[in-house]
Amino acid sequence: MSKYYLSYLEELESEAIFVLREVWAQFQNPVILFSGGKDSIVVTHLAKKAFYPSKIPFALMHVDTGHNFPETIAFRDNLIKDLGVQLIVGSVQESIDQGRVAEEKGKSATRNALQITTLLDAIEEHKIDCAIGGGRRDEEKARAKERFFSHRDDFGQWDPKNQRPELWNLFNGKYFEGEHFRVFPISNWTEMDVWNYILQENIEIPSLYLAHEREVVWRNNSWIPNSEFLTLDDREEVVTKKIRFRTLGDITITGGIESEADTLEKIVQEVSAMRQTERGNRSDDKRSENAMEDRKKMGYF
Repeated sequence: MSKYYLSYLEELESEAIFVLREVWAQFQNPVILFSGGKDSIVVTHLAKKAFYPSKIPFALMHVDTGHNFPETIAFRDNLIKDLGVQLIVGSVQESIDQGRVAEEKGKSATRNALQITTLLDAIEEHKIDCAIGGGRRDEEKARAKERFFSHRDDFGQWDPKNQRPELWNLFNGKYFEGEHFRVFPISNWTEMDVWNYILQENIEIPSLYLAHEREVVWRNNSWIPNSEFLTLDDREEVVTKKIRFRTLGDITITGGIESEADTLEKIVQEVSAMRQTERGNRSDDKRSENAMEDRKKMGYF
């Protein structure tokens, strides 16, 4: 008798596709939260597989801080064109101009937390009942508390103590008016799983993930890209280093690492030896011990 076995990556892929199909079955107006980072790219690729040969039935939503890597925006626009799907953009700059949020000042100013208001406004404006994200439990301790279907109240807030049980892959997407869900199909994946899958599927990624020469500044124990949005003090020096980024976000807070990994194969080899989480180079996570959890409780991704 022949037996059919799935590899570890195939099991993860199957689980994520099942979750995506559950979203389509249970919600009226879901979107994929797309940052241009590797995790949202993988989620989008999985959505293509889940609904092939039809095109992805979800719009993609990008919360634009206005302080993005130019490479990220170019990659996003090219992908949207190739997929032929709708792109919804929430603008942090518009939120600032409308007085919805106040921009931070000073050397360590960032627009990261301002995304919360922009995101919640976009969810309300477009009547979105489910936002699909690329969050993974191995990234950060607050994200380790997430369920696949993460309930948000009518203020968009997350209460880690008020989540639905998920037994035997049964997901409860019922909600009252004004509430919504965040869904994380690749919750059980690790950074290594993501890179192995990208290599296996030959998924296109932004060049930022590959080692390249770039002007950077040493700050918060990582190499921060030099840009028009960065305020330098007299002790900081702009240097050119061969670096790559393990995670992408606002250009003012995303730190790079010195690396020679300029191919997917080299990235997989490099990540296999890493002992620090990929978010260890994100300045926004270093503001306090519970920085991520505090933001998530307010409605962050």
